Amino acid sequence: MTGAAPVHGDGVLLRRFTDADIDDLVAGCNDPLTARFMPGLPQPYSAADALWWISQGAPAAWASGGAAFAVADPATGRLIGGAGLGRLVPERTQGEIGYWVAPWARRRGVATAAATALTRWAFARGFGRLELLTDLANAPSQRVALAAGFQREGVRRGAALRRDGHRDDLVVWSRLANDPPGQVPRLLPDPPASGLSDGVVTLRPLGPGDGEFLHTLLATPDVTATSLPPIAPDRGETELRCARAEGRWLAGERADFVIVHAPAGAATGNIGLYYDEPRSGQAVIGYAMLAPWRGRGLPTRAVRLLAGWAFAEAGIDRLTAGTRPGNVASQRVLEKAGFRREGYLRGRLPGLPGTRVDDVAYGLLAADLALVQTASERMP
Repeated sequence: MTGAAPVHGDGVLLRRFTDADIDDLVAGCNDPLTARFMPGLPQPYSAADALWWISQGAPAAWASGGAAFAVADPATGRLIGGAGLGRLVPERTQGEIGYWVAPWARRRGVATAAATALTRWAFARGFGRLELLTDLANAPSQRVALAAGFQREGVRRGAALRRDGHRDDLVVWSRLANDPPGQVPRLLPDPPASGLSDGVVTLRPLGPGDGEFLHTLLATPDVTATSLPPIAPDRGETELRCARAEGRWLAGERADFVIVHAPAGAATGNIGLYYDEPRSGQAVIGYAMLAPWRGRGLPTRAVRLLAGWAFAEAGIDRLTAGTRPGNVASQRVLEKAGFRREGYLRGRLPGLPGTRVDDVAYGLLAADLALVQTASERMP
C-alpha cells in the first residue's frame, strides 16, 4: 500500500507525499527546530534523503499498517508538515503518532489540526489507544497534545537518543478511542500575555533565556541555604529547569515566575507555585530575591500577585509556605501578604547530608488575601 485517501482536517489536508514535495521537505527537515526534536532525521537533510522517504520510507510505513501523511495547505497543496502513525502494537490495537510543521506554517494551528485529524482517522480504522511522545523542553508540542485530547501519563526516562549520544527523557501522552472529545483541561492556566503586574512588580513566566539570571540567584549563599536540598545547582541543571519550565506548567506541576521590577525592567527574583495537592486544591509557594533588590517590598508584592492569580484564575483554594525559624525577613513577607502562622514542624526539611531542619508553617486562604488587600487600599 503506497498511500491512502486524503484526510481533511481543520485548515489542513493529509495526503500522500509526492516528488513535488522534495524541495519543501528538504527545507522543513533542515530547520534547526525540526532537527532538534527529531534526532532521527539525517543532518544535513538532502534531496536524496527526501526522495528516499517519498519512494521507500513512507510506503514502508503504509505497508506495515501505519501511516505517513504529508500535511498540506488545502488551498495551495503546498507541503507544510508531516504526520505519521507507527510503533504499532497490533495485539493492543495501539500505535504512536508523530508530527512536524514547516517553519513557514507555524503558529497557525497546523500541528493541532493534523494531530486531531490523524487521531480521528486512526480510531476509525480500529485503533483503541494512541500514544504521543514529546521532549520535556518542547512546550509547543505538549500544547498540541493537550489540544488534540491526549492526556499526560508520565515521563519515559532516557527514551530519546540525541545525535551526540546523550539520552533525553520524553513525556508520554495517550488518547483512547472512547475518551471525550476536545482539549484536555489544564490545572494551571496561562497567565496574561503581559504577565501579572501591580505597576511596581511584574511576574512573567520563567523561560529558556533565564538560565544565567536564575543560576546567579540560586548560587547566592543565603538562597542556596534555604533551597531544597541546600546545595547550589550547576549551570546545566539551571538551564534545564528554565528549558522545561513551560512543560512543567502545562503538566500542572509548577508555575515558575521571574520577579521583574517594572520601572527598571530588571529581573530581581524568582517565585514559584508548586501544585502539590490538586485534589484538595492546595499549593505551595516559594520565592527568592537577589540581594541588591531586597528591602524594597518587592517579595510581598510578588506573593500577593501570585496568590491573587492562584485563587482567581487557577482555582486553588489554599496556599502554604514555609520558612526557616531564623528567617525573620521571609516571615514578615508572608505575614504582610496575609499568610498566617500555623505551626512549627521539627525536622521537616532535608538539610546538608545527614541532617534535618525545622520549618515554620504558614497558610493563606482567599479571604485572608482579601482582608490584606482591603486594608492596603484604605491606607493613605
